Amino acid sequence: MNVLVWFRRDLRAFDHPALAAAGAMGPVLPVFVIEPDFWTQADRSGRQWAFLRETLLDLRGQLRGQLLVRQGAAVTVLAGLCRKHRIRRIVTMADAAWPGGCDVAEWARGAGVEWLELPQGADAGQGALNFVADLAPGPIPDARSLGMVDDRCPHRQAGGRAAGQALLDGFLTHRSQGYQQAETHALLSERASSRLSPHLAWGSLSAREVALAAAERQVAANHGDWAAGLRLFQSRLALRDQSPVVPMTGQGAAHDLDAFAAGETGLPFVDAVLRYFQATGWLNHRLRALLVSIALHHLRINPTLAGQALARLSTDYDPTIHSREMQRVALARPLHPLPLAARLDPTGSFTRRWLPELAHLPDDALQQPWKSPLARPLLGRRYPEPLVDPNQALRRAGARKGATHRRPDFTLIECPRQLALPL
Repeated sequence: MNVLVWFRRDLRAFDHPALAAAGAMGPVLPVFVIEPDFWTQADRSGRQWAFLRETLLDLRGQLRGQLLVRQGAAVTVLAGLCRKHRIRRIVTMADAAWPGGCDVAEWARGAGVEWLELPQGADAGQGALNFVADLAPGPIPDARSLGMVDDRCPHRQAGGRAAGQALLDGFLTHRSQGYQQAETHALLSERASSRLSPHLAWGSLSAREVALAAAERQVAANHGDWAAGLRLFQSRLALRDQSPVVPMTGQGAAHDLDAFAAGETGLPFVDAVLRYFQATGWLNHRLRALLVSIALHHLRINPTLAGQALARLSTDYDPTIHSREMQRVALARPLHPLPLAARLDPTGSFTRRWLPELAHLPDDALQQPWKSPLARPLLGRRYPEPLVDPNQALRRAGARKGATHRRPDFTLIECPRQLALPL
């Protein structure tokens, strides 16, 4: 009996319970469906698709060229393939955040097709795969072919399992020794963080295999910063799950949205973080929390619009994690960007790197250029005036939440136990 495997956000051949189960049942038809309407939604971007496209190309190689890629509504595509290849069973991994699952399940019941969704973390055996004969894999289009706008991300991470494995090995072997220190220094975050979140979000690596690899390395690293970094990483990794997405809603305006998304708030450290995000598609969890807090509490941007703007910048966009982080920061006390800049960028190196127009300013003027005579020729010309006074905005935000803020509380952006954040 031919079996169709519907790939969604589990784009690997290794440690894939649905693929292993299907392979034990008969010849396999592996399929990924591109739904164009989904990829033109407001939270989707060209950088996300570029990473995913590379991951699909890599997966096709893992499957000996036999991954079918089709465009259209999932129900229409899967129904057509089932008719053509006489398929009576579809196997996939459960994914509450991926669209179309309910529609496909309803169609399958009516069409007499068995629909089997395996839970994340199910046992995955190993065995030889046989593929349905005479498959036509089809092209994997670029973002422009899908009608997506140009999205420059010059330092975007590469997609695909091979890239993910190299990243994991480099982290466990070397970079994890600085994992704890990267928490408190913006320039260190890229080098010492795992940066595995895009590969976990799209499933080119499984959370289980990453956890096992980290545990094996932990045996060798039984002391010092290396062991402490690996322990922290493992605790973060254990928080990932497949909870339903809770949309972020609330009051707010849109008038500062474009300036925020462009990194032109006039708050230097915030703008430096936004420009870094634009160029790389990745941020650690502390810096993401800062951006959410500035957007929601200081600028009072509509939460839905702010969430969509930040999602578009994220190569590792995971709707579940993104939604929970937005909710958490919305309910927390507002963050003050100036003390955070002093804590995370004490020398100003990160800010100067991403805001070269301010690089010549002395340290005491770098984060508050509106107070320095040296910056007056720049403001409103090469660098924008601040959209808000951060002190006044913090007081207003505190008043709205019915709280008094004598000082910023940095611990608000620590990782709570119920939340899985970028690694």
